[in-house]
Amino acid sequence: MDKATETLLANLQKRSGKTLDELTALVRNSGATKHGQAVAMLKETLGMGHGDANMVAHLTFSPERIYGTAPAAGDAAGAGSGASVDAELDRIYTGPKAALRPIHERVMKEIEKLGTFEQAPKKTYISLRRKKQFAMVGPATNTRVEVGLNTKDVKGTARLEALPPGGMCQYKVRLSAPSEVDAELVGWIRAAYEAAG
Repeated sequence: MDKATETLLANLQKRSGKTLDELTALVRNSGATKHGQAVAMLKETLGMGHGDANMVAHLTFSPERIYGTAPAAGDAAGAGSGASVDAELDRIYTGPKAALRPIHERVMKEIEKLGTFEQAPKKTYISLRRKKQFAMVGPATNTRVEVGLNTKDVKGTARLEALPPGGMCQYKVRLSAPSEVDAELVGWIRAAYEAAG
């Protein structure tokens, strides 16, 4: 196990107050058989952040991916990426942008239902990937979160704003409240998710 992974795991244990063995046993004893189920259970039962819950789920179901074996070809899990995501979100959503964090978390809650993916923190947003990037989520201003989407299977609307060719995403949706994370947005995200698989 490399030093970075050791640090991630030490921080995970410190935040949760439980040893790694206790956490993985909790998942196994919960009846969760899928990654997403384990993440949801840990968040609900222990109040864990998504990144920490994601890391424990990976350790429970695929420990070889954390302990030094490269991810399998096409694996969207992203070994070791989870525990750092919460820290990056704390950095991104600070000051006046802190009030936007519930919007981000609501978006992520819906995306988690779609299946496995990797979160790659960037300077001002989180990139979401399967075989390729399907979405970006982050605060665009002090009052708005933007969801960038990569998909060719939908048509732009007043809400789903088409972006110029050659950018990081083909579309963006602006959100100013958690209630705006609705079935329409989830449908667009699902199309992007499926196209990236």
